[in-house]
Amino acid sequence: MSGVLVILSSGGQAEPAELRAEVATSGPSLQTIDLAPASPTGRGFAARTTAAGNAVAPRSTGRFSLLGATWTDPTRRLTGTVQVRARSATDGAWTPWQSLEADEPNPAEPGSRDADGNRGATDPLWVGLSDGIEARVATDAGHTTALPPGLRLDLIDPGEAPAAPAPRALERSTAVPPRPAPNVVTRAQWGANEKMVKEAAEYTPDVQVVFVHHTAGPNGYSCAESAAIVRGIQAYHVKSNHWNDIGYNFLVDKCGTLFEGRRGGIARAVLGAHTLGFNAHSSAIAVLGTFSSKGVSARVRTVIAQVAAYKLGTYNNPPAGRATLVSSGSDRYAKGSRAVLNRVSGHRDTGKTECPGNVLYGQLGAVRGIAAAPPADLRLTKMNGATKIGSTWFSRGTVRPYWQVDTATTLMNRYDVYVDNTLTASVPARQRQQALRLTPGRHTVRVRAVALNGRIAVTETTVFADETLPDFISGPSVTLRPGSLNGVVPVRLHWAARDAGGLRAVRLTTPVTASLGTTATAWAGSVKPGVRTTYGLRATDRAGNARSVAAVRTSVTVAETAAARGGAWRSIGSRTFLGGSALRATSAGASLSWSFTGRSAALAVSRTAVSGRVQVYVDGEPAGIIDLRSPATLHRRAVWTRSWSSSGRHTVKIVVEGTAGRPGVISDGLVYLR
Repeated sequence: MSGVLVILSSGGQAEPAELRAEVATSGPSLQTIDLAPASPTGRGFAARTTAAGNAVAPRSTGRFSLLGATWTDPTRRLTGTVQVRARSATDGAWTPWQSLEADEPNPAEPGSRDADGNRGATDPLWVGLSDGIEARVATDAGHTTALPPGLRLDLIDPGEAPAAPAPRALERSTAVPPRPAPNVVTRAQWGANEKMVKEAAEYTPDVQVVFVHHTAGPNGYSCAESAAIVRGIQAYHVKSNHWNDIGYNFLVDKCGTLFEGRRGGIARAVLGAHTLGFNAHSSAIAVLGTFSSKGVSARVRTVIAQVAAYKLGTYNNPPAGRATLVSSGSDRYAKGSRAVLNRVSGHRDTGKTECPGNVLYGQLGAVRGIAAAPPADLRLTKMNGATKIGSTWFSRGTVRPYWQVDTATTLMNRYDVYVDNTLTASVPARQRQQALRLTPGRHTVRVRAVALNGRIAVTETTVFADETLPDFISGPSVTLRPGSLNGVVPVRLHWAARDAGGLRAVRLTTPVTASLGTTATAWAGSVKPGVRTTYGLRATDRAGNARSVAAVRTSVTVAETAAARGGAWRSIGSRTFLGGSALRATSAGASLSWSFTGRSAALAVSRTAVSGRVQVYVDGEPAGIIDLRSPATLHRRAVWTRSWSSSGRHTVKIVVEGTAGRPGVISDGLVYLR
């Protein structure tokens, strides 16, 4: 059973137990009570009459949660006031008297299926679960016309919602995502009675305007009741107004929960029954409640804006703009007249009604601003797989840009990702990153944010893709350098590195670790004598590619006693010398000569204030004169070095000059690298 109609005469009282048994059903049910007399019998409610048709004494009824007054001729206005109060089925308390709002003729579109056999009606009033009713009727002051024929009170039990199916996952293409629809409580989820809807949905060519309504019901409902209220409105519109389905395209409660309204598909331009004379080329959203003295929350404003951006943006209509619609006839615009309307308008803009309430109507400017705004502050926040240096990102080719936008996701359509002006990916509004594979070279990566309203924002950056490792164009080479030989050997490491995209770092990895920067080409250090030592370098480019190189060298100390001697040399002993001894000569022409196989060599000497000079020869050729004089006495010192590009057999010879006034020199041997 999809629904039940129970007719109660205004003069009698039905047995509640019988009513409850009769209307027990999972679908919506309607009870009616006749209200209309042949002519008005009173004005105002000061002297309440009990004449049949003009008042309903307190009575028990079947259970209901929503009510309204309807009458036969939908073109007639209610020239009176109907007030009701309901008895709670939970605790038996009576509500205060409440007036039913009826400030506009029936809004069904002429010629539509909704207009077939429809009735005039007040707005429905949600009273919660009730089982008793009292009503009173009076004509408005200054009116002498009769109340409309067929005036009756309609009591709606919205029934229970069927078990809701699991929420549908939005189908999205991995290539180009469809335009995202607002997240709604579907008709199946709120328990729409589809058996009541006898005819197929009707459509209008497009959506030029979104009308905002309120349902003129109480604001004290709990959001857990919202689905039942929507079911009640559907039942009222179908059973009382005699429309094909619920009149609104969307409904939203005070908590910001959005409900799918009239059947036909939220992505399509479904012809509704909501705004007299302007149902064509429009869509409507109704806020549950009354907003004459208080407004809706920021969340609800955003939901209304989302619906407006979605419906208007489908047809490239800017939410902040205006549209000209031709009226099919309303109490404000005669049939055939043109109305220039905001794309987001209130119900009162086309009809003589308070809807959507003074305060909510005043909030529509903010709603338009939200609906019409471009994506706000689109920005790239990071680029996985890349390092930013200056304004350029460097990568080995695979990157994942991340971005953010201050606009709510519900107001966004999608994000397009371009590489060098070529669309590479298009992702849904909820996704804020995308993996990209870049070919080597410099690229422009651009993110284009597209809002539901069609407006866009763009941010871009430069990415240099580099798959090539840095190159060591020379080195590493190791040479001896002047310095102390006191338990160590002074060395210098040389190299030259380059990269097409630029170097990010060069590091010494062994024998010690050190950051060498990107412009240095040498490092001076000391190593243990006689130990095989690895000198490691690692160059990293801006994209993260890295190359490591190494050289292995061993220092060898050859004692002065192992040299081939010429002339007079005297052995001297002291712990200050390498090995505890050294050779001293004062005669000109005295010489020492060492032969070895290696890549670099240094003379080991002691230096004093009276030390003389020596002539150096390498492989029989003169290699310079070294003055060994020093203001301070320095033992175990490496002086004069010579290096070769490769290992080879070499001879180093020193010859004493016999310098006047300081003829003496002290040799402590020779150090070389192999």
